[in-house]
Amino acid sequence: MSGVISGFTVIFIVVGVGYVLGRTRVIGDRAHEVLSRLVFFVFTPALLFHSLVTSDLSVVFSSTLVIAGGGALIIATAYLVIAKLTLRRGIPELVIGALSSSYVNSVNLGLPIAIFVLDDASFVAPLLLFQILILSPMALLALDLTALERESGRLVVKDSLIAPLTNPIVVGGIAGLVVSLLGLMPPAAVMSPLKMLGDASVPTALLAFGMSLTGVQIFKKGESPRRDILLASVLKMVAMPLAVYAIARWGFGQTGHDLFAQVVIAALPTAQNVFVYATRYRRGQILARDTGLITTIASIPVIAAIALLLA
Repeated sequence: MSGVISGFTVIFIVVGVGYVLGRTRVIGDRAHEVLSRLVFFVFTPALLFHSLVTSDLSVVFSSTLVIAGGGALIIATAYLVIAKLTLRRGIPELVIGALSSSYVNSVNLGLPIAIFVLDDASFVAPLLLFQILILSPMALLALDLTALERESGRLVVKDSLIAPLTNPIVVGGIAGLVVSLLGLMPPAAVMSPLKMLGDASVPTALLAFGMSLTGVQIFKKGESPRRDILLASVLKMVAMPLAVYAIARWGFGQTGHDLFAQVVIAALPTAQNVFVYATRYRRGQILARDTGLITTIASIPVIAAIALLLA
């Protein structure tokens, strides 16, 4: 339990610093958008490339990949179907909502919990890979095709098809995987600056998130998509752990510590990457922000309850 508290303490402190920066405006009124763009275009691609090049892919490609990925796809699909039928949102908002309900905070909170609570960081690696190489590209492709507008106000088909292939996050993940599969190791002169840039991804995303909370009123009437946020939050914190439990327990026969680890990872809150994506495409920003905040707070009692029931 001390690992859970430690992981959340780190997050709240950095988000708190971002909130203070936002309130004092010492780095400008739109600084959170600039920081989000840095995370999107520079820091996260560097983090993904370095992480995949230095990872043991035999550990990553395991049953955990199927369990974690399957749970995420089930929940994302559930959100898309329910929101489309009942809320009737546009595709960009549906995509951001689906990510908010299924995209796990596997780095800045997942790694500390995996290390201090589960005693094994390998439980996070498969989910991180799935989100990098499958979930993110699918979502970014949909956003590139539906949310980006050209000067003419219309999407150019050629540009729309090329845009996902030049998306920095997708490129960084794919490049890292290819280099790792080929057994290559770039020289230290290349890897060291990439590591430095990658290390800035998590704290910068948290700072940007904290800055965006300035003056925030959750469920503010007339601005907040309340039903979307509630749907995404319930799916993330309740349905996703239950789905992963069912897949791991009855699909793969897992019990004990392995089952406990799978469910804990599924109960992690929505990743700040979703807010970064929403800011990048200027769609569903309040949905991503509020869901990230609610699930981060809710994950504390949820993970505590899972520990009591399964540990």
